[in-house]
Amino acid sequence: MEGVGTAFARERMLAAREKTWEAVQRIADGLRPGQTEVEAIATANAILSSMGVRRFWHRTHIRFGRNTVLGYEDPYEGEVCLRDDDIFYVDIGPVFDGHEGDAGTTFVLGSDPTKHALRRDARVVFDRVRERWLSEALSGHALYAYAEEVAGSLGWMLNPPYVRGHRLSDFPHKLHHGGSMEECAGHPSPERWVLEIQIRHPLEELGAFYEDLLLRE
Repeated sequence: MEGVGTAFARERMLAAREKTWEAVQRIADGLRPGQTEVEAIATANAILSSMGVRRFWHRTHIRFGRNTVLGYEDPYEGEVCLRDDDIFYVDIGPVFDGHEGDAGTTFVLGSDPTKHALRRDARVVFDRVRERWLSEALSGHALYAYAEEVAGSLGWMLNPPYVRGHRLSDFPHKLHHGGSMEECAGHPSPERWVLEIQIRHPLEELGAFYEDLLLRE
């Protein structure tokens, strides 16, 4: 479940993470109101290509507005465009130097307090779950049960089954394990698992997303 390939190197894994986060920010900075999600993905992939990315372990995923409650497997239908006052998230899975990166976060245009609260609290849920992961030897399943509890305490709903965490390694991690972190009966090891958090408003079609590799520091 936590195996890696013969090419795996910790420093390359951490470097891939750093470059992936750099790419997420560059993509967000490159998006403009009026773009559709499909156009935004094309922009994102052009930026990734300019950074030397030639391979992805998962496709680029960007959602705007009401589609922020949707998950990775949901189709891209309609012409939802980024607005001047909007919420969106970016989720990318590039491969750098043979190692998988995976990072995602939410951005807000404008001053809508609900959107800003969603963006903030997706990270809050992530941080609290990570703190519990650091302090207790909980299973992946127990960590996601705790995530649901934290999201509820903040007034949001956790948005399963869309996000349940997963492995990373040198490419491809699925040679070793393709299941979710939520299904992991053991305590997830550092530098092996991505904790994904997606929350949504209980009444409105608004959501937020945050994910990162679980690290001790």
